[in-house]
Amino acid sequence: MAQITWDGVGDRLYETGVDHCVLYLPNEQGVYDTGVAWNGITSISEAPSGAEATALYADNIKYLNLQSAEEFGATVEAYTYPEEFAVCDGSAAPRPGVLIGQQPRRTFGLSYRTQVGNDVDGNDHGYKLHLVYGALAAPSEKAHSTINDSPEAVTFSWELSTTPVAVTGLKPTAVLTVDSTKVDQTTMQALEALLYGDESTEPSLPLPDEVLALFPTEP
Repeated sequence: MAQITWDGVGDRLYETGVDHCVLYLPNEQGVYDTGVAWNGITSISEAPSGAEATALYADNIKYLNLQSAEEFGATVEAYTYPEEFAVCDGSAAPRPGVLIGQQPRRTFGLSYRTQVGNDVDGNDHGYKLHLVYGALAAPSEKAHSTINDSPEAVTFSWELSTTPVAVTGLKPTAVLTVDSTKVDQTTMQALEALLYGDESTEPSLPLPDEVLALFPTEP
């Protein structure tokens, strides 16, 4: 048996950055078949909640722990957002260039990329694709301030809650992550062709079962 070692060459992994964000709007059948680029993303903070233990006591002892359901939420911050996001942010456009607020909010999907680095390759070691389903944006504060000698661009922020989608053989989920350092690169490129589109494919967000079907069960 090999002895455990720490901080070996190439093993000092870290994750950084966020880019390649895409917004997906579902059709009436729940298929995320419309994807558009979301520029100006400054941060996406994942915030899972739940999965809390509730202790039950019997026979004068701690009998068991019951765990609550886990939910996935996130906070998205950006300098701008695509026009298609307006319906997700509670706005309607009855006339070109005119937005009416406080309207029903449409659910949406997201994909975004984070860089995986290590002590050998730096930030170019690989990346992870994060896919989010059934997201709903809550109203958030938008602060507008005067231009002064320390100008800043307005930053928009949204709190997201999610509704999980079905996964065959597993519990429903609202988030799926694919690590480029651990999967076949040809298959990874096939997934990216679906997410970002190509000469023959419109950008779309495949459901978890469709993503899993792309990858073999064994590495």
